[in-house]
Amino acid sequence: MNFDNLFVFSQYVSPQHFISRGAGKLAECKIPPVKNAFIKWFIERYDVNMSEAKESNPEAYRHFNDFFTRELKEGAREVDHSAKVLVSPVDGAISQLGTIKQNQIFQAKGKSFNAVDLLGGKTARAEPFVGGDFATIYLSPKDYHRIHMPVTGTLKEMIYVPGQLFSVNPVTAENVPNLFARNERVVAIFETAFGPMAMVLVGAMIVASVETVWAGLVAPMRKQVVDFSYDAEQSITIEKGQEMGRFKLGSTVVLLLPPGVSEFKDAFKAESPIRMGEAFAKLD
Repeated sequence: MNFDNLFVFSQYVSPQHFISRGAGKLAECKIPPVKNAFIKWFIERYDVNMSEAKESNPEAYRHFNDFFTRELKEGAREVDHSAKVLVSPVDGAISQLGTIKQNQIFQAKGKSFNAVDLLGGKTARAEPFVGGDFATIYLSPKDYHRIHMPVTGTLKEMIYVPGQLFSVNPVTAENVPNLFARNERVVAIFETAFGPMAMVLVGAMIVASVETVWAGLVAPMRKQVVDFSYDAEQSITIEKGQEMGRFKLGSTVVLLLPPGVSEFKDAFKAESPIRMGEAFAKLD
């Protein structure tokens, strides 16, 4: 058994939620010698660029989670505000992008997962995206971990979907079937000028929590699907480039768009690096 196979097998047999929630507790530790050592080790281990952080002093953060979800300096990311441009919601690397064919979203190496399952199990929720486009973006440990709107949208629905907590790195994506539709996740459905848009924030091993700007902490939550609807009286509109959520430790965003509205730029393909605010696709 090679290292990759051993790594994947260990995830099947490990207590994923126990380990991840324990890591979450450690990440909230405020004891200076502990949190400072952890943060400094992390910066060195993953070559984190602190020069672009609003607070560049590692010891100034209350705990590891504050550091991990650090704010960037003003101007560190430029958002393309062109009217018919979709921008990347995050810093990261593209895992896959393409067309949603017969409700199937390509994962890696011949593996696909079902859009209905990804969005929480309702066929009607996935129907607007059949034949549309998807993009899966992986956030590595060194990346900026706040999530921003790729286009202005009004929130219509948020769904918490319980699940497992496999790692979402490339090795696991290539070896664990239905990875993004089996992990714990938060689904946000927005109405935009170009139709509906789904943003799926996928949890992962060691991810302590997923937050949104309108609801705060969403995951971890409970053992069943929880659906929140937002009507006109609860109208929440988030402008293009504004923060909509964050991961406490790294994970993946899956973006779904309806058919006929988007065309990804030719420069982007699997493994391409991308930065938040960068023009990602043309919108019709």
